[in-house]
Amino acid sequence: MANSPQAKKRARQNEARFAVNKARRSRIRTHLRKVEEAIAGGDQAVAKAALQEAQPELMRGVTKGVMHKNTVARKMSRLSARVKAMA
Repeated sequence: MANSPQAKKRARQNEARFAVNKARRSRIRTHLRKVEEAIAGGDQAVAKAALQEAQPELMRGVTKGVMHKNTVARKMSRLSARVKAMA
């Protein structure tokens, strides 16, 4: 357990950041799931709209340090290719 005051403060800060990052990751996963469900549903217009809603959420995850930019780029590329292939 943390003994010094600064170590105690770091522990508190880590818990707060963990909660924020967890919520952000959850929100990103929800948007990705909506895109996946739209693709499975077979309606390209709905899938395209879901993808456009998911993109800023994913990029925000990169900006906030929750996800790596290459990971997000790969996910966006694969999802957009699958949406495009529905036509």
